[in-house]
Amino acid sequence: MTDTLVQTVSEMTRKETRAEDLYVSVTERQVLRRLAGRVAELAARPIEDQKRHLWTSHNMLQPTRPMIFCDPENGWNEIVTPGLLTCEGQLAREWEMLLRKEVFWGEQMRDDRVVQPFFDVRHIYVEGDWGMHETRIGGEHGGAYTWQAPLSDYADLPRLRFPTITVDEEATQRVISIAQDILGDLLTVRLKTSWWWSLGMTWTLVNLRGLSQMMYDMIDNPDELHQVMAFLRDGHLAKIDWLEQNGLLSLNNDGTYVGSGGFGWTKELPQPDYTGHVRTRDMWGFSESQETVGVSANMFAEFVFPYQLPILERFGLNCYGCCEPLDKRWHVVEKIPRLRRVSVSAWANINDMSAKMGDRYVFSWKPNPAHLAMDAFDEDMIRADLRETMRVCRTHNCHLEVIMKDCHTIRNDPRRVVRWVQMAHEEAEAL
Repeated sequence: MTDTLVQTVSEMTRKETRAEDLYVSVTERQVLRRLAGRVAELAARPIEDQKRHLWTSHNMLQPTRPMIFCDPENGWNEIVTPGLLTCEGQLAREWEMLLRKEVFWGEQMRDDRVVQPFFDVRHIYVEGDWGMHETRIGGEHGGAYTWQAPLSDYADLPRLRFPTITVDEEATQRVISIAQDILGDLLTVRLKTSWWWSLGMTWTLVNLRGLSQMMYDMIDNPDELHQVMAFLRDGHLAKIDWLEQNGLLSLNNDGTYVGSGGFGWTKELPQPDYTGHVRTRDMWGFSESQETVGVSANMFAEFVFPYQLPILERFGLNCYGCCEPLDKRWHVVEKIPRLRRVSVSAWANINDMSAKMGDRYVFSWKPNPAHLAMDAFDEDMIRADLRETMRVCRTHNCHLEVIMKDCHTIRNDPRRVVRWVQMAHEEAEAL
């Protein structure tokens, strides 16, 4: 659902940091340096420049072959298993995971993701809630959960408040210093934080109100639902205003994962008047509304889209959509200004979406991740699916990217992601 394994947000960024959490032993330093050295070697390969150029052309709607990217997401835990990690401290262990993933991407996965000579450190911060918070029931070990929605009565609307962000500058600088000391001669250490994944708001809404209740409200309590959505819109606008005013935003016109798939490489951002202070108009924006997949296009247009639009208007380029099929609500979504990357999920009508989008957008196709999770790895089925979608998209001159993500398991078989990338490349080259 999210990009948590591409833009990994450490648990340390969202809680009070203790001195012992930041300790890195001599042995752990050696492990991290060895891995960082290998990442630097991979990043220096000529093929990384070639991939960077391809992504840039692709995002600027110039003709390229289909771009291929695979993020195993939860499957990473079956590739870089706990037993493979040798570091023991919290910080060192998280950094080891990140570096091992980079090495696997470059050495074995070999998709079109660019391996870069950077090591990004994120701010240490705590973000508050909206004045109330859901109570989760279940969910242990990554399993399913339900929750008690706190906004059970609209009489409690006055309790809502905008979340606040508190940055621990001292802890942040300590982490930067540690990274610089251990890795700075091998990789360029950068302070670069992704403060949100989506600005879509409906995930927040269903946590506050409940999924079923949200849909009932569209009939039973439309005025109150509009009030909540307006509050969420204003809260999100206040958040990005605060981040912008305090110089906390980072450019994402590079290898940053943007939207629900693909990367931000482009020469169209930042804006021509950019002087070093990042504004939202210098960045890619992103919204989606997966939680309203069971809602009609008309209700989406009434209760969701009008509140997302003022947020997306702030950004220089925009992405929209994730797992929700957009073919039935495309006439609404296409109104987004500077819309560039559009998610075409495994549940969307490929023929319909390719005809509607043509060569005017990035066609961000998400194959069914169940292909990597079945008892048997059916190469014939996977290849046929890749081939047919690429054929259809070529017919309509689409700027196709093939994004394998949302994997809950790869059946403890890392070869599956490697082979999937190989087949995707073979079909892309055969066009």
